[in-house]
Order: sequence, then C-alpha cells, then structure tokens
Amino acid sequence: MLTQSVTKTQYKVSDFLNWQKSELLVLIPKFQRRSVWRPGAKSYLLDTMIKGYPIPIIFLREQKTDLSTLKHKRQVVDGQQRIRTVLSFIDPSSLGNQYDAARDSFQIKKAHNKDLAGKNFDELPESIRQSILDYEFSVQVLPSSIDDTQVIQIFARMNSTGYKLNGQELRNAGFFGEFKTSMYQLAAEQLSRWETWKIFTWDNIARMDEVEITSEFAQLMLSGVVGRSQKALDNLYKAKDVNYPEKNEIERRFQVVMDLMNDNLSTTLPNTNFKKRPLFYALFSAIYDRAYGIGSRLRKKKAKRLPSGLADKLIRVSETLDSGPEDVVKALERRTTHPSSRKTVINYLKKSLRLD
Repeated sequence: MLTQSVTKTQYKVSDFLNWQKSELLVLIPKFQRRSVWRPGAKSYLLDTMIKGYPIPIIFLREQKTDLSTLKHKRQVVDGQQRIRTVLSFIDPSSLGNQYDAARDSFQIKKAHNKDLAGKNFDELPESIRQSILDYEFSVQVLPSSIDDTQVIQIFARMNSTGYKLNGQELRNAGFFGEFKTSMYQLAAEQLSRWETWKIFTWDNIARMDEVEITSEFAQLMLSGVVGRSQKALDNLYKAKDVNYPEKNEIERRFQVVMDLMNDNLSTTLPNTNFKKRPLFYALFSAIYDRAYGIGSRLRKKKAKRLPSGLADKLIRVSETLDSGPEDVVKALERRTTHPSSRKTVINYLKKSLRLD
C-alpha cells in the first residue's frame, strides 16, 4: 500500500534553509503554483510560527540520488508558498535568481504582532530568530518511486471531499489585516460564553460562525442595523483590512456589552429563544443601543447601566414572542436577517425589556 511507504516526520526551518542553500531542495516543481500570497498572509504565517502554533502539513517527494554528484534532493510537492515565505524572510539570497523583491519582500504587520512589526529577520531579538529557525514543520515524505501522475491523483483525492467553504471561512482565507485579526481575537475571548449560552455548537464554532456574528456586531457599531449579507461583510473586511482606526473603541464596546449580558443574563439566556442566532443578534443590538446608542460616534464613553430585573423580563418576552404584536410576529416569520425585520424585533425588545 502507498501509505506504508510514506514517511511522517518533522524538519526544522533551518533544514529547509540549508537544503535550499546547498541546492538540495526543488522548491518549484512543474505542478506547483507560483507564489501568490499577499504580504498580509505572509506576515500571518510568520506570527503563527513565532507563537509556536502548528501550520498545515508539508509534502515532499524524495528524488533519486544523482550518481554523478551523489546529491540527494527533496522536491516540494505541497507547501511551496509556506517555505518560500519563510526563506525569503530569513535570507532572501537563499532563493538566488528566484527571488523577486516586489513579490517576496515583506515584514511582520502590526495587526499580527505589534512588538515585531516592521522588522526584518536580522532586526528581531536573538531568541525570536532562533525560535523561527528551530520551528518544526510536520512533513510527509513521498518515496521517489511515486511518479507525477500518482502525485496529481493523491491531491485530487485530498481535495475532492465536496466540503464547501462558507462565507466566513472564505474571508479567513482572503484577509489578514487589522479587522480580521481583531474579529478572531474578540470571538475567541468569548468562547466559553458562546458555549455556555448555547449560541453556537462546537460544529458552528469549527465553521467560524461565532467570528461571523462578532463581525456583524462590529458592522452594527460602524453602520447601524443592516441586513445579514455575505457581500456586505466581504466589503467590510476589505474596507478595514489595512486601515481600521475604530479598532480600540469597537473592541472595548463589544467586550462591555458581552460583559453586561453575562452579568445580567448568563443563567437565563440558555433557557430562552434568544439563544437562537437571529434573536441573539437582536438582543445584543438592543443592549448595545441602551449602552451606547446605535449610530453613536465611536469615541470612548461610559456605557449606560441596564435596568434591574432584566432576566425576568427576558423570560417573559421569550415565552410570549409568538403572541406578540402583529408586526413582530410577521418579522419573526419572515427572514429575520432583513434590515426592516431586524429593526422591528430590536425596537420591540427595547420597549419590552425597558431598554429605551
């Protein structure tokens, strides 16, 4: 069987650097794509490694030893862009005439690591440089007996599961700037609450649903109540990818509102209809409006206190949603992701929970 001849191992970054300098690494075989990563993606990879987090497996293929030179080369089958990114950061000269400053040059971005931002490899602290060189890639090595046809078949099977990326997964793959970094950090900090409040299952979290709704809350603070739209979120990520001046205030307000919900509704939420995503969005929006005002300027100000007895009111509202005002019932029956439906439900909650 093929799997019995595949070697699973680990190699340090320094191993790849030495192989490249010794011309023992075939970095761009004929079936590999050329480097197309943007600087943000490269910065994100370096920071991932500096933090010691794992990255996807790299696939190599052994080449037969050249009997005239006695050199034993390794061919990169999958992972060329990851390896190229690291080598060009550490030592651009190692890429020889393959190096293109316009394409390969980059520095770590402030959004990913503010302490190391704007520094080249030789400007980093010695301990950081050593950690990068000692970072171990998980590698699977294919034997030289596997030909190009088999390699193509292997990767065709690896990518034929029919698993379609959702909108947030696509944004995760396409953006690496200030906004994306902030949204993922904010969502991760609330992990225990997403679970305790039963807003998201672990399957939802694996699909990044909690990051998407966090992005919607940032969108609420920036633009008011809008419809739930993948295109609108794509545009928001694009607009704030490089320049995100509202970052600190949005992060602070999001954390304050989540704390207010935790302090007042933590044990109540899981037992109400408000654990459902559309209603949770409406509840967060209503509380945010009470605390800061939807559409208010994003400058630092103290949040207004919530009224007493909010948990009991939430239970009563949850139990009577189906028999509420006609416009609210219709809004819940229709798409609650439409702007007008969202506003109807939010306004009803503000009045019923005495948040106005």
